Amino acid sequence: MSGVLAVAEHCTPETAHIYSGCGYPAPSIGDFFFEPIFKIGSFEFTKPILYMLVAAAIVLIFFWFAFGKPKLVPRGIQNLGELGLLFVRDQILRPHLGKKGDRFLPFIMSLFFFIWIMNLFEIIPGVMFPPTSKFAFPFGLTVIVWVTYVGLGIRHQGPIGYFKNMAAPSGAPAWILPLLAPIELFSNLLIRPFTLSVRLMANMLAGHVLLLVFALGTWYLFDLSISLLFSATSLAVYLLVTLLEVLVTLLQAFIFATLAAFYISDSLESAH
Repeated sequence: MSGVLAVAEHCTPETAHIYSGCGYPAPSIGDFFFEPIFKIGSFEFTKPILYMLVAAAIVLIFFWFAFGKPKLVPRGIQNLGELGLLFVRDQILRPHLGKKGDRFLPFIMSLFFFIWIMNLFEIIPGVMFPPTSKFAFPFGLTVIVWVTYVGLGIRHQGPIGYFKNMAAPSGAPAWILPLLAPIELFSNLLIRPFTLSVRLMANMLAGHVLLLVFALGTWYLFDLSISLLFSATSLAVYLLVTLLEVLVTLLQAFIFATLAAFYISDSLESAH
């Protein structure tokens, strides 16, 4: 019994190898929980919160330097900033809101780049954890989007008109409204925000677990024997998954911002 305990004590992801007597250190839910860096009362400041603040700082600093003192002929970082702005405006905002929606460009652009930077932490060596894989972060952003589009709907259509138009889509026959109205209200007020946050969280969680599986497999199988071949294979798959996640991080930020723009557009119109 004491021998088993001794093996268990030294079996960590850092020390476990194929011939060490340790089993493969498979990823678990524990990989999504961190020891607090510091605590203030019941508040715990953890690494995901730190990464979120770093992402916010990166976005603020980048666009401050890009547009703090804009030049008529853009150069350097202003060029990159304008490319990002035009991408969000022409590919995300205007397809749903048109030119009249340009007043929402700072909001949608902030959402897109903030989420994208947080997602990118998944593939940065030494970090390798996207804050968006923890539900609280996508949920917080979703609450902001929900309050925005519901508030705009009430403001532009009036509280009665907004919920009436939501519950009774234009052209729907009267006989189906008793069944359709609750579904529409439930969908717009609860399902929309739920799927918006869960979609982002689930995709980033899945990507993080995949990277963990092959990163741990590469280390676990690394040995000067036949297992070195399996380690190399695991490393190759890890690199391929990393390339895939580069696309996923951008795609998930794009989807979140696009849906936010669509929901805002839907709230500004009297029919949907």
